[in-house]
Amino acid sequence: MSEPFDLITMGRIGVDIYPLQTGVPLPQVETFGKFLGGSATNVAVAAARLGRRTAVVSRTGADPFGTYVHQALREFGVDDRWVTPVAEYPTPVTFCEIFPPDDFPLYFYRRPKAPDLEIHPGELDLDAVRDARIFWMTGTGLCEEPSRTATLAALEARAKAGVATVFDLDWRPMFWAEDTGPEQARALYARALRHATVAVGNLDECEIATGVREPGACAQALLDAGVELAVVKQGPKGVLAVHRDGTVAEVPPVPVEVVNGLGAGDAFGGSLCHGLLAGWELERIMRHANAAGAIVASRLACSSAMPTEAEVEALLAGG
Repeated sequence: MSEPFDLITMGRIGVDIYPLQTGVPLPQVETFGKFLGGSATNVAVAAARLGRRTAVVSRTGADPFGTYVHQALREFGVDDRWVTPVAEYPTPVTFCEIFPPDDFPLYFYRRPKAPDLEIHPGELDLDAVRDARIFWMTGTGLCEEPSRTATLAALEARAKAGVATVFDLDWRPMFWAEDTGPEQARALYARALRHATVAVGNLDECEIATGVREPGACAQALLDAGVELAVVKQGPKGVLAVHRDGTVAEVPPVPVEVVNGLGAGDAFGGSLCHGLLAGWELERIMRHANAAGAIVASRLACSSAMPTEAEVEALLAGG
């Protein structure tokens, strides 16, 4: 039997087509770069850059962009065995505009349906999911069938194993059916939270999951929903992390000159998993994750901008 993965993520995958010019609206952009994308995928890349053995469960189109995704995953050292093609739908692409320091509109091309929502329960390698040291799933994975049932099946397998499972609250309302409101999404989030041990999200995402918005109340509501660790990201106010054992970490952001903030949360997620795997105390985990996110925010791309351990430590040391 092969060694378990440090981290398996499940969720969005695709290609980011980002402008190589900042402060320019899309109609005027002349040059673009092509990058591996998708939040769950970026988290796997971020953890791999920190030395962890990672894999992604997702699907692409049976097209040249799908081929590129596999190529990029392998180059980043991420196992792609559970990334499979869907003939009916194209690999998603995402465009953005870059207006530092805090305006980065995203334009998702995921119609008529994204292949990563075509993950079927019967296709899952539940033994691998169960054995992974950490499993990472997302709120977007709950937005549509068959991904919803597959995600919940993976969570149930993890619950029986009693190991670390991270729920990235990842609220993207444009991916959900138009008649799905916050109440319906919250009910699905509640089902997932019962099987997760860690929940992480910004204030908007925490509000969808819990119905409250004040950071301390969000953290408590997430703990009450079943997790052991609640991580509430507050942008320029830093991050609040509360553990069921009473440990609290409130960590300010690391100041950097922001170039593109879109990948910072995924870098934070990969670092969070790295720290959990290392068994660090909570404040050290949050400081490391904040620094990883800050480094990516100071760079243009997402996946290819993920920092190494040496880069994170240098920033924390004042470099």
